[in-house]
Amino acid sequence: MRFPRHARIFRGQLDAAPFAGVFFLVLIFITFNSQLVFTPGVRIELPQAGGLPGTANPTLAVLVDPSGQFYLDNQAIAEAELKQRLVAAADKARSRGAQLTLVVLADTRTPNKVLFHLGELAREAGIKELLQAARPRATPAPPNASPP
Repeated sequence: MRFPRHARIFRGQLDAAPFAGVFFLVLIFITFNSQLVFTPGVRIELPQAGGLPGTANPTLAVLVDPSGQFYLDNQAIAEAELKQRLVAAADKARSRGAQLTLVVLADTRTPNKVLFHLGELAREAGIKELLQAARPRATPAPPNASPP
């Protein structure tokens, strides 16, 4: 097959319109990315706090929504099954020589009695440390300010 030998490299000015069109399409996709992809889950509003301690122990996170429904591993879970899973997780951590810490992700509107009940479930399961998750403050609190 014979190819033409008179092909030359384009030396003219590139048209900017196609590049601008692609740029604006990419901009639209990036801007609306959160609306284009459905993210399953339960929307909770964590309370704000600053200067909170963490833990070096293994953790297990339990989410509590405002209605008092418990979630473990992104799945709604009944109270009896939650207690069984807490006992199993605490035993597994103890067998490794560590103490399990329960991290509670509770909405600000969750009633205190639900949180106390979750604490009792954790205590009955053998978990001695419980941490309430919070969103860090946007600006650090002044050193002499009292928490809200």
